[in-house]
Amino acid sequence: MAIAHYLKVIGRGRDGARAIDRAQAADLMGQVLEGSVSDLEIGAFCLAMRIKGETPEEMAGFLDAAHARLHRLSADAGTRVVVLPSYNGARKLPVLTPLLAALLAREGLALVVHGCATESARVTTQEVLAAMGQAPLHEVRNVKAGEQVFVPTEVLCPGLKRLLDVRRVVGLRNPAHSLVKLMNPMAGEALLVGSYTHPEYAVSMANTWALTGARALLLRGTEGEVVADARRQPQIDAFAHGVRHTLVEAQSGSLAQLPDLPTQTDAVTTARYIQAVLDGQLPVPAPIARQVQAALQALAL
Repeated sequence: MAIAHYLKVIGRGRDGARAIDRAQAADLMGQVLEGSVSDLEIGAFCLAMRIKGETPEEMAGFLDAAHARLHRLSADAGTRVVVLPSYNGARKLPVLTPLLAALLAREGLALVVHGCATESARVTTQEVLAAMGQAPLHEVRNVKAGEQVFVPTEVLCPGLKRLLDVRRVVGLRNPAHSLVKLMNPMAGEALLVGSYTHPEYAVSMANTWALTGARALLLRGTEGEVVADARRQPQIDAFAHGVRHTLVEAQSGSLAQLPDLPTQTDAVTTARYIQAVLDGQLPVPAPIARQVQAALQALAL
């Protein structure tokens, strides 16, 4: 089934385009993920949505489609699971998502990190984990309390990885880049940790999670990664079944002292720094320590 009838609605430019409802969005994204439409149609969809922007109802429908097609991981009953999407990587600062994952796993939580490279010039969480000796999963499986795993996006949903890769061709983000930061790859409830760079995405993510009744943690991350900026404490909000709670207030005023972060962002240097923190040779940056405690609070709501 073609998606031309949807493109006629969403593709009329910023002023002429109209939103589609949740069921229509689910049908549209389902066809895209299944590869039943042409590359030309997929390109038109990506560009149309880039110009129009997604409504919370549309994003909820996109999530419905993705969740119906994900190969999901599982966990034993009673295991508390935290999900960390990692798609941005390091540009100017080291990517410390693996440090956050390891600290949360030490609290007895099961950590599922998922992602893939979306830009060639950035250092990814997967590269840092590889430098620390952790290989990615090649298929979904059960995860245990105190364990952290990395799952490439293509293992969860090959169609979603193909949609993310459109950015490498057209140079622009598309709904998949928001979708992967909102989805739950678990066959059961999990705490989803989401981050934003631009304030408008904070609003859209919050509205989508409120609509879908998610359990989540939301903050302004580090260059798009879900880990708190080690230099300054961001506000951290929790969502419990869609209801929002502010757990940590943003730091204001001038910084008295900067943390001792590595000046290089390559995977090996970052891995060595993370291991030094985990071994107690260096302190955990205060904002990341607060984020760990916020996650534990969110799980208790």
